[in-house]
Amino acid sequence: MSTQLDEYLEAEIQSMLTDGRIAELGITVHRREHALVLGGEVESPHRRDEICRQITERFPDVELVCDIGITRAQAPSDVEEIS
Repeated sequence: MSTQLDEYLEAEIQSMLTDGRIAELGITVHRREHALVLGGEVESPHRRDEICRQITERFPDVELVCDIGITRAQAPSDVEEIS
Protein backbone atom coordinates (compact mmCIF):
# COMPACT_ATOMS: atom_id res chain seq x y z
CA MET A 1 0.00 0.00 0.00
CA SER A 2 1.47 3.35 -0.99
CA THR A 3 1.14 6.56 0.97
CA GLN A 4 -1.32 9.07 -0.49
CA LEU A 5 0.29 12.26 -1.72
CA ASP A 6 -1.69 15.18 -0.32
CA GLU A 7 -1.21 18.52 1.42
CA TYR A 8 -0.99 16.83 4.82
CA LEU A 9 1.95 14.69 3.75
CA GLU A 10 3.62 17.72 2.17
CA ALA A 11 3.14 19.67 5.41
CA GLU A 12 4.53 16.80 7.49
CA ILE A 13 7.65 16.57 5.31
CA GLN A 14 8.06 20.38 5.30
CA SER A 15 7.87 20.33 9.09
CA MET A 16 10.48 17.57 9.22
CA LEU A 17 12.76 19.66 6.96
CA THR A 18 12.60 22.73 9.19
CA ASP A 19 12.71 21.05 12.61
CA GLY A 20 15.08 18.74 14.42
CA ARG A 21 18.06 17.13 12.77
CA ILE A 22 17.54 18.53 9.27
CA ALA A 23 16.80 22.22 10.04
CA GLU A 24 16.85 23.45 6.43
CA LEU A 25 14.51 26.38 5.83
CA GLY A 26 15.26 26.71 2.11
CA ILE A 27 14.06 23.26 1.00
CA THR A 28 10.67 23.09 -0.72
CA VAL A 29 8.27 20.19 -1.20
CA HIS A 30 6.05 19.93 -4.29
CA ARG A 31 3.80 17.21 -5.68
CA ARG A 32 4.53 16.12 -9.24
CA GLU A 33 2.18 13.42 -10.54
CA HIS A 34 2.87 10.41 -8.27
CA ALA A 35 6.02 11.75 -6.58
CA LEU A 36 7.15 14.40 -4.15
CA VAL A 37 9.95 16.68 -5.30
CA LEU A 38 12.41 18.25 -2.85
CA GLY A 39 13.93 21.45 -4.21
CA GLY A 40 16.26 24.19 -3.03
CA GLU A 41 19.97 24.36 -2.30
CA VAL A 42 22.29 23.11 0.44
CA GLU A 43 26.01 23.55 1.09
CA SER A 44 27.27 20.07 0.15
CA PRO A 45 26.40 16.84 -1.68
CA HIS A 46 26.68 15.01 1.66
CA ARG A 47 24.04 17.32 3.20
CA ARG A 48 21.71 16.79 0.22
CA ASP A 49 22.12 13.00 0.40
CA GLU A 50 21.50 13.00 4.16
CA ILE A 51 18.28 15.02 3.79
CA CYS A 52 16.97 12.69 1.09
CA ARG A 53 17.98 9.63 3.13
CA GLN A 54 16.11 10.85 6.22
CA ILE A 55 12.94 11.67 4.27
CA THR A 56 13.05 8.31 2.44
CA GLU A 57 13.65 6.47 5.71
CA ARG A 58 10.67 8.19 7.37
CA PHE A 59 8.36 7.79 4.33
CA PRO A 60 9.50 4.60 2.55
CA ASP A 61 6.30 4.30 0.48
CA VAL A 62 6.61 7.78 -1.04
CA GLU A 63 8.31 8.19 -4.40
CA LEU A 64 10.81 10.97 -3.78
CA VAL A 65 12.66 13.06 -6.34
CA CYS A 66 15.64 14.78 -4.74
CA ASP A 67 16.16 17.88 -6.89
CA ILE A 68 18.28 19.75 -4.32
CA GLY A 69 21.18 21.74 -5.75
CA ILE A 70 24.53 22.54 -4.19
CA THR A 71 25.41 26.14 -3.33
CA ARG A 72 28.94 27.14 -4.23
CA ALA A 73 30.42 28.13 -0.87
CA GLN A 74 33.90 29.12 -2.01
CA ALA A 75 35.37 31.35 -4.68
CA PRO A 76 35.76 29.80 -8.12
CA SER A 77 39.21 28.31 -8.77
CA ASP A 78 39.25 29.12 -12.49
CA VAL A 79 39.35 32.51 -14.15
CA GLU A 80 36.32 33.58 -16.17
CA GLU A 81 37.35 35.29 -19.40
CA ILE A 82 35.08 38.00 -20.74
CA SER A 83 35.42 38.93 -24.41
